[in-house]
Parts: sequence; C-alpha cells; structure tokens
Amino acid sequence: MAEDREILREIWDGRVPVCVQLASEDCNTLSAPDSYYLMVPRLSYFPLVMDKVRKHLLRFIPPDLQDAEMWFECDGYPLKWHYPVGVLFDLHCGGTALPWTITAHFSHFPEKELIRCPSREVVESQFMSSLKEADGLKHRGQVITNMQSKDHKQLWMGLCNDKFDQFWAINRKLMECSSDEGFKNIPFRLHTLYRPPIQKLIKPLTDDGRKVTLADLLHDALPDAIMEGDRIVIQGIETPLDTPVQWLSEHLSHPDNFLHISYIPAQA
Repeated sequence: MAEDREILREIWDGRVPVCVQLASEDCNTLSAPDSYYLMVPRLSYFPLVMDKVRKHLLRFIPPDLQDAEMWFECDGYPLKWHYPVGVLFDLHCGGTALPWTITAHFSHFPEKELIRCPSREVVESQFMSSLKEADGLKHRGQVITNMQSKDHKQLWMGLCNDKFDQFWAINRKLMECSSDEGFKNIPFRLHTLYRPPIQKLIKPLTDDGRKVTLADLLHDALPDAIMEGDRIVIQGIETPLDTPVQWLSEHLSHPDNFLHISYIPAQA
C-alpha cells in the first residue's frame, strides 16, 4: 500500500465545516450566544472534538445544567456520537448547505435514541471494540491479539491527536493481507437514515475468483432497494459501483477499520 499513501493521507485530512448553535430551551441569557464554528476531522467522533464548544456554551446555560451531558441534533434527529463525524455529515447534510448546522443540547437527553457518553474512556472502549470486531472479520482477530497494549494505545492516541503517522505506523499491520485473496471478510457498515446499520459477511472474491465490487455488496445487503438517482457515499465520495471492495476496505475505511457506506435515497 506504500504507493497509495497519498490517498490515505487525503482521507485522513478530510474535514467537515460545522456550525454549532445552542438549543433555545437551554439558553439562560436574554440573547442567544454566537454560533461556534469549527472544522471537524471526518474520521473523529463528536465527543473528542467538542471540548471548546462545551466551554463556550457553559456561560449561557442554567447552573443546574453545568454538569449535564451535551448532545447534538440535526433537524430534530439526535446524532449518534459513536458514528464517525463524516458518516453523520454524509447522511444528514451531504454538503448541500455549508457549514453543517447542528444544535447542542444540555437537557432532555434522548435516552431511547442515544447511548450516554460520560467520558472519553467510553469512546475509547467503543472504538477498540469496533477495531477488534473488524480484525476478527479480516484476520480472525490474529493481528489485534498479537499487538501489545502500547500499540492499542498508539492507535487511539493517533486518532485523538489527529496524528496520521502515529496512527498508520500501527494501523498498516491491520491492513496487511497474507495472500492475493485479500481479507477473510470485508468489515463494513451500510448506513441509512432512521435505521440501524446493515452488516453482512462479504468476501473480497467470489467462488470463481472474481473481485467482489461495491455493486455486488449493495445487491447482497440491499437487494432491490437501490433506485436510479440514489447516492452511495464513502468518505464524502460518490463511489463508482465497479470498485473492488478489497481496495475500498484498504483505502477508504475509517480508523475503526470498518468501511462505512452511506446510502442516500434520491427522495431524501
């Protein structure tokens, strides 16, 4: 994959312009605070990048909400913090109107729709669990098991600190293939609005040795659902359907090693 390092770097450097507004019901001042603008890494998670936003908004909320968990919504839809920022952006905005405007809340936490996230340790636990699941699909878990705890920590800190070289020094081991057949299975999550993500066992090659493409994956995961005009987006890119899934998994996966695919119907 050395010759494709530039692709990996471009994906890593992807950013989403975000405008954060405070929910009116949580505002304790006569006038609403100024919106907070920031460029958020597509590969990160909201709890890792919103510390400054929280500090900015705390001055404008009632004392009894100072210790409350901050959560976000877009057009009335709570944003799942355990989805990468780029996936949420592709599903809810897709670049139709920039910056992406979201609303920060400190009250009325939607218990039935969101998992609570009281600390960064919860994000780390979720991330490592996903990483281990991905390696189980790709290498039967052999790579992640053979790593030392310091390697796991380097992956996590590379993501938290937005350090490409720090992260990929370890992650390249998780992207290695022992044969021309590629990974055992392709770790992917197919996202649509208002539904849990779809996961299935998809191999990179067919029984007769043909490379499995994105079109094959979609036909298996969403049979008869794809219509003309629907968009298939990976890392903000409308991806050609004839692209081999092995290549996509190696180059367009998120740091959790899953290929996150956003399906956006034309009528959405």
